[in-house]
Amino acid sequence: MQQPLEPQEIPPGCPAHGNVQMYGPSFGADPDSHYAQLRSFGLSAPVDIAPDVQAELVTSYDAALYVLQNPASFVRDSRRWNALNEGRVPADSPALPMMGYRPNALFSDGAAHARLRRAVTDSLATINEHQLIRQTQQSANYLISQFSTDIRGQAELMAEYAQPLPLLVFSELFGCPPEIGDRVIAGISGIFEGTPGADEVLGGALTELIDLKRRRPTADLTTRLMEHPAQLSDEEVLHQLVTLLSGGTAPLAAAIGTSSALYLGEDWQVGLPVEDAVSQTLWNYAPIANYAAHYPTHDVELGGRVIRANDPVLISFAAANTDPKLTEHREQLSAKAHLAFGAGPHACPAKDPAFMIAVTAVEALLNQLLDVEMRVPFKALTWAPSPWSRTLVTLPIRFTPRAVPQAAGSAGSNAGQMPQQQTAASSPSNAGPSRTNAGVTTQPKGGLFSRFLAWTRGE
Repeated sequence: MQQPLEPQEIPPGCPAHGNVQMYGPSFGADPDSHYAQLRSFGLSAPVDIAPDVQAELVTSYDAALYVLQNPASFVRDSRRWNALNEGRVPADSPALPMMGYRPNALFSDGAAHARLRRAVTDSLATINEHQLIRQTQQSANYLISQFSTDIRGQAELMAEYAQPLPLLVFSELFGCPPEIGDRVIAGISGIFEGTPGADEVLGGALTELIDLKRRRPTADLTTRLMEHPAQLSDEEVLHQLVTLLSGGTAPLAAAIGTSSALYLGEDWQVGLPVEDAVSQTLWNYAPIANYAAHYPTHDVELGGRVIRANDPVLISFAAANTDPKLTEHREQLSAKAHLAFGAGPHACPAKDPAFMIAVTAVEALLNQLLDVEMRVPFKALTWAPSPWSRTLVTLPIRFTPRAVPQAAGSAGSNAGQMPQQQTAASSPSNAGPSRTNAGVTTQPKGGLFSRFLAWTRGE
């Protein structure tokens, strides 16, 4: 895959073959030192992205753009993966769910990719910006209502806000009825948590959703995909929906959490807008940190290192965004020049809606909990040890609790909030039994999406 390393080049503490380990607590605690170490190899470096799974990781901003924008030499179809085809990737490897082939736009090339991509981008383009903001505010209002009256005046923002919010928004965008939305959320959450059978739960729920839209089409993203001139099969629609869920919800949760932490952190400059916090997150804490496996169609040389055809080349969006050669003149670049959304033919098709959701979510939190602050310094927060993403494990906050549950439609000062939202006094928590001022718990009814929709109806 790569040229042999000279003994003096082998970093201390790495495996015998010289690859840098990109997983585990050491990496999660200090990824920047790992990226600095990798830069000593040149534009890219050999890594273990998981135990016994080797790849070439691009850490240079310019080299990353070269790979991302050169589909003739670097393709995305992982069925070409040498080590996988030769039986050298463990069957239970955590890299397989991330890098294994799926029949969607992300893992397609050429005409097949163009067809699927066009269906996705055209469907996303029909989303109304103002409606999306209202949906995000409504989801935010509901989630905040679930913890804002806690007499302790404390909450864990990742689990109680940042993670469930994108799931609610996407379930609405997909046009899910309550019960199917519950299972979609349970399935995709289970996949991220490694829950056995989560794939089947998600696949079954989306299959039912597609069957429902065949019978009763409505103005939603699922129906638009199904009615697109590209004439996607039901299986293709399902896989594009899974891609949107997996590629949208977890990175959005990470962006919401990190942006909130930055804004509330000890080093944030008072007066800067929330948009700046989200932009800084995308530059310095790219939610998708290392991903986008490409496979060279022929042996290629990258910065003096030879990479064999069909060996995986991953992009470190995190390292590329913080490339020292880039930071010297980053102020001269556009605020959107970061690679957090990728680049080239496989760039994220929903980058503008994603940015909008993240900004709206952070603003809703600040507007409704006026004295919210973190319970620990930003620098003391713990990050997940995953090589794929840069996300906070927890985000503990404190605030003055609301003495009386507030009417959902009038909570905070956000403009354009949904007038039909009603009092959330008896609404169950989004995660487990609800907490009340008296410390009594009530049993939640239905899943997260069912409870959210019931709350919007004042039930």
